[in-house]
Amino acid sequence: MNATTARIPVRGARLAADITLPDGDPPFPALVIRTPYDRRRHRAEARAWAARGFAAVVQDVRGRHASDGEWHPYRTEAADGAQTLHWIREQRWCDGRVVAAGASYAAYCALVTAVGDGSCDAFGTGPAPGGGPDAVIAAVPALGPAEVAREPSGVERLLARAGWWAAHGDRPGSDPAALDKALADDPRLLEHLPVTRLPDRLGRALPSWPRIWDEHHRDQLTLRARSARIPLLAIGGARDPFAADTLRLWRDWGGPARLLLGPWGHGLTSSPAPEARPGHRLDLGDTAARWARAALSARPGTDPRGTDRRGTDHPAADRRGAVALGGSEHWYPVDGPRTIRSWHFGHPAGLRLLSGGEFHADPDRPVRSDRLDADPYPYPVPDRAVLLTPPLPRPLDLLGPAETRLRAAADTPAADWFVRLIALDPEGRAEPLALGAERRADPPGRPADFTVPLGCLARRLPAGTRLRLEIAGHHFPAHARNPHTGQNPVTATRLDPSHRSVRTAGSALLLSPGHGRRVDPVQEIRR
Repeated sequence: MNATTARIPVRGARLAADITLPDGDPPFPALVIRTPYDRRRHRAEARAWAARGFAAVVQDVRGRHASDGEWHPYRTEAADGAQTLHWIREQRWCDGRVVAAGASYAAYCALVTAVGDGSCDAFGTGPAPGGGPDAVIAAVPALGPAEVAREPSGVERLLARAGWWAAHGDRPGSDPAALDKALADDPRLLEHLPVTRLPDRLGRALPSWPRIWDEHHRDQLTLRARSARIPLLAIGGARDPFAADTLRLWRDWGGPARLLLGPWGHGLTSSPAPEARPGHRLDLGDTAARWARAALSARPGTDPRGTDRRGTDHPAADRRGAVALGGSEHWYPVDGPRTIRSWHFGHPAGLRLLSGGEFHADPDRPVRSDRLDADPYPYPVPDRAVLLTPPLPRPLDLLGPAETRLRAAADTPAADWFVRLIALDPEGRAEPLALGAERRADPPGRPADFTVPLGCLARRLPAGTRLRLEIAGHHFPAHARNPHTGQNPVTATRLDPSHRSVRTAGSALLLSPGHGRRVDPVQEIRR
């Protein structure tokens, strides 16, 4: 195994890349990862790919760590990626086939190189030569500035964005603990208004921070993905904040596509969900390598980047299923017809309203995202609606989408609605199951019917579990506080309270049972 470092020329810069070649005689297929998180952290992963017969190329993106240029997140990745692939294909150790791979921001780099074809990216930079990859592996993808900054309904993600920008934004290196250190010195830092001026209080210049809130055009990448013809492996975590984007990418992808969705957070190996047990493990490195070899293979006489590779006869495609459970080769459906179990509000066998049929959403006293109290807060006026089911008489398997249908009203011209689903075990211990956020601008005081999506669940709940549902106007500091005035939440400097009401008639929690299958999620243990 041979490892070297090269500086790959792109427009206006040279980007540092570690190249790890397999033993044996070249040429080899190549696997490329472009990352802002330091290429040196991927050296074990690169060796693993080389051991499986791939030339592994891991590159620092422009302006980060050992690469030249200035770091402007999302701005030049399509063009730089296309030129990097062009350089790789010219090397004697490459057989011309390239798989682009990555997680989080690196997944965006891989995807935009594939579907953007080097012609544009999130901020519209110009054309570049090189062509796209032959296949893409995208894990917990951060699909663009609009997607990472806001929920699909438009609600702003505050804590995660402040943490990422404090750690990585507008700097060549990283300080992962930057926000934690700032909060230790200034616990009310994230309450600063307006949100766009948060760097003033943070004490560090972040010129790109206001810009992320100006980007409102979601789904640019997934819209272009519909014309893709190369294979895709999408890897998502049910606890990942971008899980819905991963599912949408898989569903919209125009070429052969397979999705692995497991009980993980955004960190994958570092953040398995509580339901992931040691007996349910997946060697993701072998799974990805097997998929990559299949993706690079083609039917006799067919170009692997041909015009129609979506059919299920392609070895890298699996449109049958989306959730991997109980082992790496089991794929169960989450699309198409499904059984729905409804817990109706106010029904004895459904969700009993404990408090908060009328509640007060006060931005000065927001419901906290970092607390999971088993009982309502001891305020004179409830700050949320709280509902509870009877204990489950038998174990319940959940597999598929979940949502809450609400009939509710706010007395303000703008309102955010957060729905948090919690499991209470027989001893009363609370564990979060799902969270949904919906932004509404209904006529003040008039009840409206709407749906709050709760994501995709793959869980087994033991007998005796009770489901607790909380409906609130805030989820702070994970999400920015809505000013309730109709003003932009990131530029507002005044926050008003909002009176809310939840009607039991017409409201329900809808879950997807596992169709009699025992739900045992696989657990990723290594790359």
